[in-house]
Amino acid sequence: MISSNFWQKRIDKLSESLGAKNPTYDKWKREVLDNWVKHSKSTKSLPVNESKVVYSAEDSAISQGDLPGEYPFTRGIYPNMYRGRLWTMRMFAGYGTPEDTNRRLKYLLKHGETGLSIAFDEPTLYGIDCNDERAVGEVGRCGVNVTTLKDMEVLFDGIPLDSVSTSMTINAPAIILFAMYIAVAKKQKVPVSALAGTVQADILKEYIAQKEWLYPPEAHLRMIRDMVVFSTKKMPRWNYISVSGYHIREAGATAAQELAFTLADGFHYIDLGMEAGLKVDEFAPRMSFFFDSSINMFEEIAKFRAARRIWANVLKEKYKARDPHSLKLRFHTQTSGYTLTWQQPLNNIIRTTTEALSAVLGGTQSLHTNSYDEALALPTEEAAKIALRTQQIIAYETGAAEVADPLGGSYYLENLTSRIELEAYEYFDKIEKLGGMLNAVKEGYPQKEIANSAYERQQRLEGGEDVMVGVNAYREENEKPINILRIDRKPEFVQKKRLGTVMSRRNQKKVNHALNRLRSAMNNERTNLVPYIMDAVVAYATLGEIANVGKEIYGEWKEPKIL
Repeated sequence: MISSNFWQKRIDKLSESLGAKNPTYDKWKREVLDNWVKHSKSTKSLPVNESKVVYSAEDSAISQGDLPGEYPFTRGIYPNMYRGRLWTMRMFAGYGTPEDTNRRLKYLLKHGETGLSIAFDEPTLYGIDCNDERAVGEVGRCGVNVTTLKDMEVLFDGIPLDSVSTSMTINAPAIILFAMYIAVAKKQKVPVSALAGTVQADILKEYIAQKEWLYPPEAHLRMIRDMVVFSTKKMPRWNYISVSGYHIREAGATAAQELAFTLADGFHYIDLGMEAGLKVDEFAPRMSFFFDSSINMFEEIAKFRAARRIWANVLKEKYKARDPHSLKLRFHTQTSGYTLTWQQPLNNIIRTTTEALSAVLGGTQSLHTNSYDEALALPTEEAAKIALRTQQIIAYETGAAEVADPLGGSYYLENLTSRIELEAYEYFDKIEKLGGMLNAVKEGYPQKEIANSAYERQQRLEGGEDVMVGVNAYREENEKPINILRIDRKPEFVQKKRLGTVMSRRNQKKVNHALNRLRSAMNNERTNLVPYIMDAVVAYATLGEIANVGKEIYGEWKEPKIL
């Protein structure tokens, strides 16, 4: 566990740097700015969140030796960044039946997508079978439904898993979907060592923000540990976890809170791997991150740069990592969902474009761009293609990909990077004093911080202090509706029928045997669960059957009251 003394040293160092006097600015403000404001008739037309009007060299703490590809990687993890290879264009996709999503994935690949990203429906995210009464009306509604290995086979039919990388946004039942993906690869005769991709598996952010869990935290963390160990030993190209700040931000966190709570979760997973007997340099290089890119361009770019710097410093100084790959924070980015509006939805195209540009200027490794219609429904093919084309235009037409960290050295950006970094360290110190991230989550600390920030933002919107075009300013009456993707209950009936067929044809004795062996394994803390879940998956045990074994062993969990 990292001592709070470490955090305090970082806080003191940054505070001293940021608190230094700037006589040049003070003189300019006194002799030029104040006089101008006093005599001009102009009024402030936009909200100003910064204490300064302009920044100068005295405000910038950039090191002359801090270049891309060099520690602490503030300016990028690769020396030539996108001149060497563009970011992966990984569009989030999933709806209806596995056949529906298979067609959408192939459509996106045809139009230039370079990596797959799978969205699952609510029953799948909660480890519930499609024929469960709790799944009624939700099957395939907000993502693809996967109940058995057969669904996963159909989902990736005709998509060779040795030639694409796949990201799966699944958390509570992540270990089960992970096992299904491996099983599909084996059926395709693809060795597990060749598989590239990511399973999100970040359960801490579920307790903090998204609220989709199956068991108490300790049980889920044990399963993450088992995936870390299994992946480290057998899957050198697989990212065993994607530590997610996206859902934290969407729940209402500020940029600094997103950064702090995400990295604090990451440090906890580092501790988890080391407690399992792994050396930090064995598994840290395959840890990845997932950030939100919101509408405040410079704040987002600064956040990404600060994230790299913090991760590199902490891994090197406190965890004693020596492999440069351990120090390089790699991350996927998704443009913001909470900035999308159902009012004047075509405005969302420029919002997404701005947010995507921020991610690129901030040095992301892969990117999903939201579609303009996502405040109303899952995207249509047309809207998804425009979102993909947005990335392609940024990549090939704007020049943004030609230079690593093109905004590096900006007085304002460098100062903002350091200020966000300082705020993150202050949060780390508070979390440490609460006994670490797991204890902080169980006490509801990050949840309360996010709830307060969300409330304050809503108050600013309702009061007009923050402007949202089309919502509290420049509104239009009688807007014309746009075409949206409508999903009926047909996927539910199709999935139930397929499940019935699978269950009638499977060998029930093998299913029972696999589930009983899994039950025994779950009762032994030292046993790695991945092989046992693999056996259950291959026997065509359902998602719900496997998840329910865990509920028998571990029970359930209720979150703390935070008010």
